[in-house]
Amino acid sequence: MASRSEAPSPVSEAVDPQAAAVLQVAERLHAMGPEWVVFFREVLGVEGIVRRSFRSATALTHFECSPQYARIREMLDDLRNRQRDRPASREAQRVVTVRMPRSLHESLKAEADDMRVSINTLCISKLLKILDEDERKDIATDRVAPEEMAG
Repeated sequence: MASRSEAPSPVSEAVDPQAAAVLQVAERLHAMGPEWVVFFREVLGVEGIVRRSFRSATALTHFECSPQYARIREMLDDLRNRQRDRPASREAQRVVTVRMPRSLHESLKAEADDMRVSINTLCISKLLKILDEDERKDIATDRVAPEEMAG
């Protein structure tokens, strides 16, 4: 008979089984050491396991507030850090033009120079930044799922 003093299992009953399954897929992929962009595409991309598993905006936002999502973002950061000195990925790249005030551009350029990275690398890092839990909750309250609007 198990006693209450035992350490909890890695996947407790309070954990959403779907979130645990998504994390398990991400962990297996991470263990294979893919390029970070492959990991991103397969796990967090538009057709990745996360969006296939959490189809509504509400479900996706709820998952994005979970410890499983935070762990997936840590794995993504780990892969990006491992690959800093490797050649660029073979995935096709797209260009996004962002209009911004000169002062913001100068600030980004100075920050990139201080960090000894390109502005492009700095901006990608900022775009991939993990939102803290309060920011995600704010987003969740502002989001309205399409199926909720139709009803």
